[in-house]
Amino acid sequence: MNVSVVIPVKAFTAAKLRLSPALTPRQREALAKHMAQNVVDAAGPLPVVIVCDDAAVRTWASQQDLTVCWSPGLGLDGAVEAGVALAESNGAERIIVAHSDLPLAANFEHLLSIDGVVIVPDRRLDGTNVIVIPPSQGFRFAYGPGSFGRHHQEAIRLGLEVSVLNDEHLNWDVDIPDDLHLPGGRSLLEEVRN
Repeated sequence: MNVSVVIPVKAFTAAKLRLSPALTPRQREALAKHMAQNVVDAAGPLPVVIVCDDAAVRTWASQQDLTVCWSPGLGLDGAVEAGVALAESNGAERIIVAHSDLPLAANFEHLLSIDGVVIVPDRRLDGTNVIVIPPSQGFRFAYGPGSFGRHHQEAIRLGLEVSVLNDEHLNWDVDIPDDLHLPGGRSLLEEVRN
């Protein structure tokens, strides 16, 4: 099966503003880049489409020979839809959309053994960290607070089988300073410094 991973990546310099109380702008930039690289690495041999509207992110992706979907002015939902359309035009039969702030992501292959739509919510059961969809179904993305519920309902609206997967590696995203303290007492900031 031809599978692609679509990763929307915000400008590293503008990412993770809610971490400002704990991190300097340079630390936030390094952290955003570190986590995005981790998600790319987790894709392994699968083709990756980086969706972005920032020149530095485009350069970073191009230096790794990743496909870039340039998406200025589309917002997150529109940008993801553009990335999915590009992956589909390149022959993808299943598409994994993974956000770039998943520091514990190790691989996505286990998601492909489940049919239909697979949703990995964040650990608060609010956002959508990873979603696997079949292309050509007209799936409409609706990110932001409460996106897990909206994406679940969208799959039902389309008559698609939907599975919710609680994955301890993929449900850990980084939004607030407390999220920098990883399970097992690890500090994400220390990992970025090393």
